Amino acid sequence: LSSGINAEYGGELDYISSTNSLEIEKAQKMSEIETGKFQNMVQTLGPENIARIATSGHDNQLAMLQALGLQSTLITDGSTPLNLFSTAKGLVGALPSNE
Repeated sequence: LSSGINAEYGGELDYISSTNSLEIEKAQKMSEIETGKFQNMVQTLGPENIARIATSGHDNQLAMLQALGLQSTLITDGSTPLNLFSTAKGLVGALPSNE
């Protein structure tokens, strides 16, 4: 009985094992290809250009806000709570005393 089960499922287990091995090999080769592509892009662009690309959005926003004549701005993503009393103290300046 046990030899019949081994014979029946042995071929299926071999098939599944070889299919899994092929999938792992494929994933490893795809990973190598993607890593090589990324390394080539980084080498082609160079670190200076990558830094310019990374900061270009912020620089453009800053230039637009300055063009509007704003002297101070608070920009947030809205997910972090702010203590506006302590934040406004530095932006507005000291209040005049009533003495």
